[in-house]
Amino acid sequence: MIHTDTMELIIKNQQEQIKGLLETNRTLVESNQKLMEQTGELQQKVQELLSQVAWLNRQLFGRKSEKLASLDPNQLALFDTLANPRQEETDLVETGVGTRTCKPDGKKKESRRNRELLEGLPVVEVIVEPDNVDLNRYRRIGEERTRTLEFEPGKLYVKETVRPKYGLKNNLSLPKEGESGVIIAPLPPSPIYKCLAGPSLLAEILLQKYEYHVPFYRQVKEYRHLGVRLPESTLSGWFKPVCELLSPLYSELVKLVTGSGYVQVDETTVRVINKGKGKTDKEYLWMVRAVMEKQVIFHYDDGSRSGQTIRNLLKDFKGYLQSDGYSAYNAFDGTKDVCLIACLAHIRRHMELALDENRSLAEYALKQIQELYHIEQIADARKLDAQGRCALRQRLATPILDSFEKWVEQTYGKVPPRSRMGQAITYTYPLWPRMKNYLKDGNLKIDNNLAENAIRPLTLSRKNFLFCGNHEAAENTAIICSLLATCKAQEINPREWLNDVIAKLPYYLEKDSGKNVRELLPDVWKLEKSNTNPIGV
Repeated sequence: MIHTDTMELIIKNQQEQIKGLLETNRTLVESNQKLMEQTGELQQKVQELLSQVAWLNRQLFGRKSEKLASLDPNQLALFDTLANPRQEETDLVETGVGTRTCKPDGKKKESRRNRELLEGLPVVEVIVEPDNVDLNRYRRIGEERTRTLEFEPGKLYVKETVRPKYGLKNNLSLPKEGESGVIIAPLPPSPIYKCLAGPSLLAEILLQKYEYHVPFYRQVKEYRHLGVRLPESTLSGWFKPVCELLSPLYSELVKLVTGSGYVQVDETTVRVINKGKGKTDKEYLWMVRAVMEKQVIFHYDDGSRSGQTIRNLLKDFKGYLQSDGYSAYNAFDGTKDVCLIACLAHIRRHMELALDENRSLAEYALKQIQELYHIEQIADARKLDAQGRCALRQRLATPILDSFEKWVEQTYGKVPPRSRMGQAITYTYPLWPRMKNYLKDGNLKIDNNLAENAIRPLTLSRKNFLFCGNHEAAENTAIICSLLATCKAQEINPREWLNDVIAKLPYYLEKDSGKNVRELLPDVWKLEKSNTNPIGV
């Protein structure tokens, strides 16, 4: 029989062992929790790195298009009890609206346009006779004609203005009161005082640089091949005064754009030389487009991208303002006279970047966005006016917008915030109330693409001339790009417009001329030209 003291000792030892095991178990649990947390963090980090690698691979080797493959026509409707856009498309096909001609392989049929392209061009006939034809044995029975499109390089020529002088025949007689002994016509005003270049050459220099993206040093080569050696410094010297000549037009254009009721806004970069640092700085140009009036301005304020810059520019603006998610536009949020509209293309772009990381969620989001664009295609096919488009959006787009907003709320907690999908949702959710505002008016666009289209030519020019020499040169770039972008929006030939306007501006800017430069802006100029020449000959 075991002694009582021995039993107590055994019990005490077992209690200490149990306590030690519990302590060890607790330590293991804590360690396991820490390991699980570390594993989760590492997995999230790995996911972020994989996402970055996928994005870099796409930038280097992948496609740049943001298009999503067409939806399966057999796919079930998202809303069974509501009208759906795919049914609308079926109705259009059945009624013959929007019917497409397709080839057997499913691709859209392309008609030959060679004859249409050559219509209206002058024709030079070149007759090629066969060698050694005995006309005593052969007679002409017909001919074959083959057309090719040829090009003749531009030509420089000298315009010499001759002003005859008239003097009194009788040198001994005096001229009548108010008359002069010698009469000569006044010299027509020149766009630039004592400048060798005429209006057409000045217009061509601007067009080559900003419309065709040819920097001055390449233009110098071209003029040399045409027979005139113009130094690059000469072209640069002409550039500043011709921009000063056009600046009253730019000022008038700014008033019109900022006074419109619906604008799209974006910003882009331009490199400007900083002489103090001895290098170029990345500065910003703001772009504002009056959508309904088809007018565009670029604004440069010492390269600033601050929200104060756009607030100063649009301080008197009242109406709809459409932009991306840049925080500078938040200053207009809640303003009584300004209604902010978001851009669906920017939201789609963020979702599309998440495809390689989380395909199922990204595809769902992109398909809902695709449905919203499909509604716009239906309205275009039906050629609906603003009121009809607004009604169609209210009926078909509203349930999609509401459902997508709920999906965004539910999905946000399920994805890592720093992942591509997390960043896309973080970008999308605050903008969604603004996105719904496009339902208010059928004239409003679903995205900001018109603004980006206006910026694209400047981007091409920037890749060629690389930088502006100083802030003043950047301001002049804003003037020229504004006028050319407005010409493009108005669908007029910028060469014809510049040639005419540069020649006329000196007369408009004379003191007491009584003329308003508003008459020379592209929209009025186009209307005046169509009234003068209604058949376009």
